[in-house]
Amino acid sequence: MRCRIVPPYLLLRIAASDEPRLADAAAAARRALLHDIPFRSFRGVAPYRQGAPSAAGLQRTIHTADHLETLPGRVVRQEGEAPTGDAATDEAYDGFGHTYRFLSTVYSRASIDDNDLPLHGTVHYGDAYDNAFWDGRQMVFGDGDGQVFTRFTSSLSVIGHELVHGVTQYTTNLIYQGQSGALNESVSDVFGALVEQYAANQPTDAASWLIGEGLFTDQVQGSAIRSLKAPGSAFDDDVLGRDPQPGHMDGYIVTPDDNGGVHLNSGIPNRAFYLVADALGGFAWERAGRIWYDTITAGTLPADADFTRFSRATMDAAVVRFGVGSEEHNAVKRAWDTVGVRS
Repeated sequence: MRCRIVPPYLLLRIAASDEPRLADAAAAARRALLHDIPFRSFRGVAPYRQGAPSAAGLQRTIHTADHLETLPGRVVRQEGEAPTGDAATDEAYDGFGHTYRFLSTVYSRASIDDNDLPLHGTVHYGDAYDNAFWDGRQMVFGDGDGQVFTRFTSSLSVIGHELVHGVTQYTTNLIYQGQSGALNESVSDVFGALVEQYAANQPTDAASWLIGEGLFTDQVQGSAIRSLKAPGSAFDDDVLGRDPQPGHMDGYIVTPDDNGGVHLNSGIPNRAFYLVADALGGFAWERAGRIWYDTITAGTLPADADFTRFSRATMDAAVVRFGVGSEEHNAVKRAWDTVGVRS
């Protein structure tokens, strides 16, 4: 399994650019698309088991691919070692720590598998590689092309997003196709945003609700790859076009591309989560996040869940934790109604 942060429709737009100033970016996007071809037909994956962890608690190992595509690469920093001075290495190390501590402190989860799975990451992958991905075993980060994208370790929401694909892999294992695939992407966006908010101690009304904020260079008219608060507003650029994500079922996109639009239609459940968090206020990880976390860890959500099934599951989770007719239960129901998902 390779779940990538940059959707193929963005790379296709960059690859098609004939602007001389973006020649390097177009070439990098074409390489990234070719790299992705073997994995576009992915339908699901069995949880990967590494066996018993080598030690309890947070265990991080960062490798470098030295701009090759061999994984995991050469070890450059391990748990407890001092910063290396290489920005990508140290950002990955710190981002793993933020994500682990978020899961541990907020949800009492021991790493992504709840069994202290060691966290491995590889930086400096490929030649100006325009993506980051979780491959079922580890995180991998490209350095970006320098014209459209900067290095992918620079965004904590990206690191959190990709590691949470691992959480999903070990819990609901949502099939990466169609609506269940869009939910897979949305769960990662939700908790990627919450990791960033938790690290910054941000309440709901102070957060940006952006995924990949700061990944674009100043040559791009855009703030991030996606927005949970306002799907469809993250970028509007001459080359990239306008952010195509819908935030309501009226705009649901039927397409064979991108595994049935998993990075597109994820905007709908993303918007639903934001509306719950906004209605409840405070720190989003405490109530809205708890409902979503309970939903994916309850063991009752099928791997092929669609939006309606997921919405019902979140309402059930709100009832179990907060009670029928509670503020939380009503907020969840209103949110799904607002985005056009009828339960």
